[in-house]
Amino acid sequence: MSKDYYQILGVARGATSDDIKKAFHKLAHKYHPDKKGGDESKFKEVNEAYQVLSDARKRQAYDNYGQAGGDGFSAPGGPAGWDFGGFDTAGQAFQFDLGDLFGEFFGGSPRGGRHRPRRGRDISVDIQIPFAEAAFGSERTLLITKIGQCDHCAGSGAEPGSNKRQCATCNGRGQIRETRRSLLGSFSATRECEVCNGSGEVPERRCAACGGHGVLRKNEEIKVTIPPGITDGEMIRLVGRGEAAPKGVAGDLYVKVHVERHQVFRREDDNLVMDLNVKLSDAILGAEHELKTLDGQVTVKVPAGISSGEILRVKGRGVPTGPGRRGDLHINIKIKTPEKLSKKAQKIVEDLRAEGL
Repeated sequence: MSKDYYQILGVARGATSDDIKKAFHKLAHKYHPDKKGGDESKFKEVNEAYQVLSDARKRQAYDNYGQAGGDGFSAPGGPAGWDFGGFDTAGQAFQFDLGDLFGEFFGGSPRGGRHRPRRGRDISVDIQIPFAEAAFGSERTLLITKIGQCDHCAGSGAEPGSNKRQCATCNGRGQIRETRRSLLGSFSATRECEVCNGSGEVPERRCAACGGHGVLRKNEEIKVTIPPGITDGEMIRLVGRGEAAPKGVAGDLYVKVHVERHQVFRREDDNLVMDLNVKLSDAILGAEHELKTLDGQVTVKVPAGISSGEILRVKGRGVPTGPGRRGDLHINIKIKTPEKLSKKAQKIVEDLRAEGL
């Protein structure tokens, strides 16, 4: 293998397609010939690596055989290695998908067309809940400061009752076309008009609350339903409850749940586990114990002759797993051996030992 494409892009062999794309964008910006300090040879090398590693079939062949194969292409040194000697400023011999790269350079696409609606930022918050709430579920109300839709204008950006007129910046198209020249030739791309946010219209009177943006930073109460059986570190996704975007769609809100430790119970899958200290005499003769569970009292019968480490199971006293279904409560028996004995107790134990017990 004459070239290590993973090393060229600076990613590990197990890198995801997103990791590869991010690395390519970063290096393409760094080495682009039109940029000050750019490096044309490095730029071509980075693109060569990206063309292989971004294609699942070529990447598999490259990983297995050291060449990408198929479509008349192989890694350098193979029977159909790339020849960049014919590279020219018209870009005739240097073909790759410019869509993502021009999204970075122009803020749009070289193919033109309407842009997808803007999307607000995803946001995340952390909450801490008691152990019992994690087991049985609950509802929380969160107060979050974020960019949200303006209530005064309902997100339109116009003062209520105000009419709209055509945007003079983009002449109502919602987009602005730009042309740039580079070593790859002349490229045209469109980007969203920043004045009308791609709508092609602007209000005659801007909203007094948000200044015509349709969004503003504000406090918002959001109700979060915590499902029964949630585990520590689990995320709850609330679609559309993240930050708003002008003339666009809101991002998502991610709530990371942290579950407090319980003094008595711990969780194993859908079962609750606890330790029960049992006196030596109760372990020998048997006894009944009243236990306080997460949802009420329960009487547990400790059978005679039980050993330390044995597990007693109380069915249906664990974590809910669905309508009418729950895990179990597992009780780990720990026999407590007395540290000191009275003379009478010591005589009884000696008698027991004499009996072979």
